[in-house]
Amino acid sequence: MADVRRKSLGRPLLYALVLLGLYLGYRILGPFITALTWAAIFAILFQRMQAWLVTKMRPNRAALVATLVIAALIIAPAVLLISTLAREVPHATDYVKQTSQSAPRQVQRVWDFLKARSPVPVPDDPSEVIAQGKQRVLSFLAPRASAFVGDFLGTLGNLVAMLFALFFMLRDGGAITRQLRDRLPFTEQESERLLRETRDLVVASVGAAVVVAIAQGVLGALTFRIVGINAAAFWGVVMGFASLLPVVGATLVWVPAGIGLVLSGEVWRGVLLLLMGTFGISMADNILRPLLLTGKTSISGFIIFFGLLGGAAAFGFVGLVIGPIILVITGRLLETLHRPDLLDDSSSSQDGLVAAKAS
Repeated sequence: MADVRRKSLGRPLLYALVLLGLYLGYRILGPFITALTWAAIFAILFQRMQAWLVTKMRPNRAALVATLVIAALIIAPAVLLISTLAREVPHATDYVKQTSQSAPRQVQRVWDFLKARSPVPVPDDPSEVIAQGKQRVLSFLAPRASAFVGDFLGTLGNLVAMLFALFFMLRDGGAITRQLRDRLPFTEQESERLLRETRDLVVASVGAAVVVAIAQGVLGALTFRIVGINAAAFWGVVMGFASLLPVVGATLVWVPAGIGLVLSGEVWRGVLLLLMGTFGISMADNILRPLLLTGKTSISGFIIFFGLLGGAAAFGFVGLVIGPIILVITGRLLETLHRPDLLDDSSSSQDGLVAAKAS
């Protein structure tokens, strides 16, 4: 009787301890969730390279070489972009100075047009509003300058943590996959299917992001060349990198350029750039990404589309990869509630053994 009481009390206590451990583990690993997620993504992407390197050298050395290669692939483009920006900034500054000479007249003309049709009184001189806006922007940015430095240092720290975790995920990838498969609440076949779909979705998501970046960079360069903006190829590369940013993407480049052309008196060129940016550069992301992902995986395009949008809004750039994955795993769990046969069949196998012994 005492043993039965201890067993009945032990299981709820075990659940409570598991929940407590999960909560404390989240508190400990919370600051590194993004770094660990990126490490898992890169480990999936470069799994074949790691397997090939293992045939040539020991697993530790193979994981180290793969990690260094991935680090170079991450750091080298960033260094190249920064150095190119440093060279092009003086030319861009001269261009802005030249095109902004006629901007005050255009601003005054637009201001007079709006003032004549405004239902509320507005100042006669737009420079007053511009000065007030500039002051507010400076007052907003000044206390956040130190935060920017802190974010930069935090990014470096996350990069180091990601590479550190990546080494172990590459080296122990097979063991980690087996442990994860064994702990999923599905049959072995369903667990393998879920892991395979997750792996395919990660590869397809990253591949789609690269294709979209290339497409938007090429379209941006062609658009800038058509409207006659100098260094069109350079700005196309910048738009390609900017397209990787969630929410804003390549609009961070072509929208200010179009507005600048309009204010400088090049109205038709500016309007043409804004139209081509809206219906060409930006639409490439909305069309290509869901199309590429739908063709690479059996998951519904509806899930992929809203997983991409919601994931980017909730988690930033990494959400473009994990957003659809979260929806897929949640769908599998909901399906399990209606189909108990998808659960681990250990209990049914034990019942079969008991029945076989009884017979």
